[in-house]
Amino acid sequence: MKILKAFFDSQRRHFGKGGKFERLHPFFESIESIFFASAQVTEAVPHVRDSLDVKRYMALVIFALLPHLFFGMYNAGYQSQLATGQPLSLIPVVIRGLWIVMPLVIVSYVVGFFWEIIFAVVRKHEISEGLFVSAMLFPLILPPTLPLWQAALGISFGIVIGKEIFGGTGRNFLNPALTGRAFLYFAYPAQNSGDVWTAMGTGSAALIDSFTSATPLAIAAATESGGVEQVLMDKGYTLSKLFFGLYPDSIGASSTFLCIIGGTFLMVIGVASYRIIFGDIIGMLFMGVLLNLFAASTSMPYLSLNPLYHLLIGGSAFGIAYMTTDPVSAPDMNGARWVYGFFIGALTVLIRVFNPAFPEGIMLAILFMNLFAPLLDHIEIKLRLRRRIPNV
Repeated sequence: MKILKAFFDSQRRHFGKGGKFERLHPFFESIESIFFASAQVTEAVPHVRDSLDVKRYMALVIFALLPHLFFGMYNAGYQSQLATGQPLSLIPVVIRGLWIVMPLVIVSYVVGFFWEIIFAVVRKHEISEGLFVSAMLFPLILPPTLPLWQAALGISFGIVIGKEIFGGTGRNFLNPALTGRAFLYFAYPAQNSGDVWTAMGTGSAALIDSFTSATPLAIAAATESGGVEQVLMDKGYTLSKLFFGLYPDSIGASSTFLCIIGGTFLMVIGVASYRIIFGDIIGMLFMGVLLNLFAASTSMPYLSLNPLYHLLIGGSAFGIAYMTTDPVSAPDMNGARWVYGFFIGALTVLIRVFNPAFPEGIMLAILFMNLFAPLLDHIEIKLRLRRRIPNV
C-alpha cells in the first residue's frame, strides 16, 4: 500500500490546481478514494464525526448486493445449461453465468462512470460514490439476455435523466437504477417485459440462441380458472423454488432468501430504514388480504392469491430491501416512511392484479411513490409544527 500511496502522491500535482490535467481531478480523486480515505479534514470547529460516511454507506450496500450478483451468475448459467442439456456441475455453470452476466455489469459501470466523469468535470465537483450502488443495482434487475447496447442506453438514461439533470446525487427524486429500467421497459418491451428469455449455447460456443418462458408473475396474471397457487405448482414453481429463486427471471432479484439476509443486514447496521421495509410488507399483505375478501367464485383467480405469494414471486423482496430504502428518493421523516412503504406495497399488488400489462408492479409503485416522498415529508413537518405552536 505504501507504493500505491506514493504513486498517487507523485501524480496528484498533475491533477491539482494549475496542473496539466486539472479538469480531470474528479476522475483522479474517485480512483484514489477507492484505496484511501480523503486527505482533506475539517480545520475549524464544530467537528462532526460519524463513522458512516457516504463511502462506507455505499460500500455496505454493495457488500449486501454481492451475494445477489454471485447468485445471478450461477442462476443464469444454470438455466442456460439446463435448457441446452449441458452439464449442471458447478464449474461449467459458473463459467456460463460469468459469460452471460459480467458483460452487463461491465457495461453498466463503464457507461455509468463515463457520464459521472463528464458531469463532474463540467460542474467541477467530485464523483459521487452513489454510482457504485446504482451501477450494481441496474444489471441485477435486467433480464440476462438483454443486448448490451440496450443496457448502455438504460444506464445512460438512469444516470443522466434520473439523477444528473436534477443536480446529481442527493438531489434526484427518482431512483436512478429503476428510472433506467423503466425506460427500457417502455422503450423496448419485447426484451424487457412479460416473459423472460433464457440464454442458450452449445458446448464452448458463444451464445447463439435463446428461448422464452413464463415467469411466475406472468403465469399468475394469465390464470383464468382454478387456483393460482395450484397452477404455479403444476408449472414447477413450488414454494421452495420461489423462495430461493432458482428459476428464469431477472439476473439477481428472484431470490427472496437472499433479500431477507441482505435487508436484515442493512437494517441492523442502520443503512436501511426498518420503517420503510416493514411498511412495504404490511401494505402488500394488507392489500392482498383485502382483495381476498372481495374475491368471489366468478372473480379472476388472481384476486384469491395467497398474499404471501406476492412477497415471494418476482422482484418484490428485492425492491423492498434495496430500492424502496434508497436514502435519496425515500422520505426522511419517520412517520412518512411508514406511509411511503405501506403505499408501495399496496400499489404493487393493485398494479399486478388489475393491470396484467405490468406484471411486476413494484417498479412502477416505487417510482410513483418517489414523486410523493417530498410531499409526505412536508406533511409530517407541518403536522409536527402545528402541535408545537400552542406550546410556545
